[in-house]
Amino acid sequence: MILLTDKIEFPNPTNASPDGLLALGGDLSVERLLLAYKNGVFPWFNDDNDLILWWSPNPRFVLFPERLKISKSMAQTLRNNDFVVTVNKDFESVISECAEAKRKGQAGTWITNEMTKAYTKLHHLGYATSVEVWQEDSLVGGLYGVDLGNGVFCGESMFAKVSNASKVAFITFLQNTNYKLIDCQVYTKHLASLGAEEIGRDEFLEYLKEG
Repeated sequence: MILLTDKIEFPNPTNASPDGLLALGGDLSVERLLLAYKNGVFPWFNDDNDLILWWSPNPRFVLFPERLKISKSMAQTLRNNDFVVTVNKDFESVISECAEAKRKGQAGTWITNEMTKAYTKLHHLGYATSVEVWQEDSLVGGLYGVDLGNGVFCGESMFAKVSNASKVAFITFLQNTNYKLIDCQVYTKHLASLGAEEIGRDEFLEYLKEG
């Protein structure tokens, strides 16, 4: 296991452990985060960890926009126009709601105060994007992630306060952008239902290089 120093660098992602853990330590500076994502690495830890944990799982869970699956009921929800979807209107509220969302099998959140500050800084610099879903002027769902500027969007988290709100955010965002690949990081049933699939780490890294 590699312990990072003040130098902004990461070991080869293929050196990650079988569960995907690549390195420990370092910081959440803009420079380090951008280098991480460009190399298929992301931070994932909680307040119980003394050090930041950096991951590069194999296989990688991704979604190819052209393979997006929309159920009949979801298509009807989209046609009903019950929601208003915006982009980058309220990043701070979206990441806050994602941090507070209750998730099955998780006692806490990996979106710590340190993470919130780091990704908000990325947002202000144009590297992190939020999608908001509104219903009667109330924020009821959304997502945020990192835009590498190479055709790959790295999804970080989503939330929903009403049924289907996060799916509306995800689908609407994909239908109005031209990304070649959405990085979903690790398997979730929620995203699998929308067409996300597993590919090998090496294949994922090739997509990052192609941008």
